Amino acid sequence: MNAINKPELNLKKILEIIHTLRSPEGCIWDRQQKTEDVARYLKDEAYELLDAIDQGSPEALREEMGDLLFQILFLADISEEAGHFNLADVIEDVTDKMIRRHPHVFGNIKVADIDEIRLNWDNIKKHVEHKNSNDIFAGIPLSMPALLRAQKITAKAAKVGFDWNKTDDVFAKIEEELFELKAALPSGKHEKIQEEMGDLLLSLTNLCRFIDVDAEDALIGATRKFNDRFRYIEEHLRMRGKTPLESSIDEMDDLWNESKKIERL
Repeated sequence: MNAINKPELNLKKILEIIHTLRSPEGCIWDRQQKTEDVARYLKDEAYELLDAIDQGSPEALREEMGDLLFQILFLADISEEAGHFNLADVIEDVTDKMIRRHPHVFGNIKVADIDEIRLNWDNIKKHVEHKNSNDIFAGIPLSMPALLRAQKITAKAAKVGFDWNKTDDVFAKIEEELFELKAALPSGKHEKIQEEMGDLLLSLTNLCRFIDVDAEDALIGATRKFNDRFRYIEEHLRMRGKTPLESSIDEMDDLWNESKKIERL
């Protein structure tokens, strides 16, 4: 019987494995794992899955999806042991939610475009599920990466009118924050310097949102470019029988500029 056609068989098998690992006869390390432990693994596996998506490799995607799924199932098992809920409850809840939030598919609601779908989604969350907290930032996880969270928070504020009128205003704010950071540096006060740096980063993130650039993706791209260029430096220094520590900044800078020229070809 094909596992693709009968995924429930493989699901049953992995659940049995998790039960065994958590049993007295299982693995000492797995038995000691708690919810907060799994939280750390979930983050790691989620990022590895995102990397696999970027790679465009079906094999890597398949593997990382499995690793992330395992952590979710493992967490469900811990919750069942604690008497809170089980995997069936999780599946039932999300199934009901998806049906409820897609009345244009599973109900008789008519929609004209994606904007109406999003509006219905928000209205259902607010009026049916009563997720209408007075905190406009509710639903933005504290554990979200800082850059991504900053852009989401400023976007939420913009939706209620707290935003700049034009791009030049955002640039002026960036210049103001940069000036304050420069002024704080001579003091040597780490907390003040960190505060001003945070203000500058937030302003830059706000600019990304304002000009419709994803700040997280932009930094990921810049970091990847830096990584590729430095690898070029390492590779060519190795060909000369040297390491970066054995090379001058001028030599490395020349190779850096050389790698930039190659990128443009």
